[in-house]
Amino acid sequence: MIDIRMLRDEPDRVRASQRARGEDETLVDLVLTADARHRTALSDFERLRAEQKAFGKRVAKASGEDKQVLLDQVKETAAHVKELERMASDAASERDGALRRIGNVVIDGVPAGGEDDYVVLEEHGAPRDFAAEGFEPRDHLELGTLLGAIDMGRGAKVSGSRFYYLVGVGARLEFALMRMALERAYEAGFQQLAVPTLVTPETMAGAGFLDAHADEVYRLEADDLYLTGTSEVALAGFHAGEILDLSEGPKRYTALSTCYRREAGSHGKDTRGVIRVHQFQKVEMFAYVRVEDAPAEHARMLQLEREMLDAMEVPYRIIDTAAGDLGGPAARKYDCEAWVPTQGRHRELTSTSNCTTFQARRLGTRERDPLGSGTRAVATLNGTLATTRWVVALLENHQQADGSVLVPQALRPYVGEDVLRPVAAV
Repeated sequence: MIDIRMLRDEPDRVRASQRARGEDETLVDLVLTADARHRTALSDFERLRAEQKAFGKRVAKASGEDKQVLLDQVKETAAHVKELERMASDAASERDGALRRIGNVVIDGVPAGGEDDYVVLEEHGAPRDFAAEGFEPRDHLELGTLLGAIDMGRGAKVSGSRFYYLVGVGARLEFALMRMALERAYEAGFQQLAVPTLVTPETMAGAGFLDAHADEVYRLEADDLYLTGTSEVALAGFHAGEILDLSEGPKRYTALSTCYRREAGSHGKDTRGVIRVHQFQKVEMFAYVRVEDAPAEHARMLQLEREMLDAMEVPYRIIDTAAGDLGGPAARKYDCEAWVPTQGRHRELTSTSNCTTFQARRLGTRERDPLGSGTRAVATLNGTLATTRWVVALLENHQQADGSVLVPQALRPYVGEDVLRPVAAV
């Protein structure tokens, strides 16, 4: 959540952020009102507690009727102290509840608006002209079927809609992407972790995934655990409640995990193939850094994503995501979107987010303040280096007229083949 001190000092900045997100700015006033009640009640409570302690000393010295009068006053004061304590607690609960409903304060320069209000920052590569090459491109599912690489029918038979099997070269292609991404992350200084994909409600909420998008998350009711939709959740929880030493630089981690998303509200969207599915693989980067270093770390993660996409030899663009499409924890997010020929548009393959201190504040991850005494929240950032969805862009952009698919040069050592060839008749 955001820093209550910042909201007190700069309420208009938080209101502006809420407006840019298209969210309720009156939450700012709810927080401020409840915060004022809490502080008043707490001050009165502490003052009366001091009086209560003084009464105790007077009662010990009194006798007779004077003592009984003082005892009656002690009883009345105790009841009042208890009531003030309840009032302070209720106000704090109301304040913190409203504070948790406020998204991270967006960074200056982030576009206002919703999903379609992004700003294109860069474009790399040009889409192929299939008409000039003399054939109509096949979509990734048709190609995957020809290659014996994707089996949606058996996936649906076993698990229902939006599930699938990757078979043979399909499974190898996905694994090759993950392995290459992990190696590149390691070379860039990220320590690899094998992470849990089931986490507690505290961890899921701390990472910011039980707010506006709680309906996207799978919950195991009997165990009160959640399946993670990204290893970002477990990586964010890795140092929960700890004081980190960042004097020698950021702590960087990477993980490959199976990810689960309910895709609530996506009925009828991307029902063909493996673009929008309930389960997929993903390699994630995660960093804990000093607040001052967060913008530079964000740029570094974006550069690593660029290099991975360049190696895939697919046309892509980078967008500055609009505030209303950020998600609660992110203060700024860059998406890398690859061109999908049969859809005639770009689709997201990676994103990288600067969450500033939002997640760390919830999870209690701090560092010794280098500018003073005490501790302060660290900043957290995340970025994607590969997902199952990349198979879509690779198959469609590198397809040949005979249904074969060329493997990008950088990926060939991991796949073990230069060309993926059809196993079914074209």
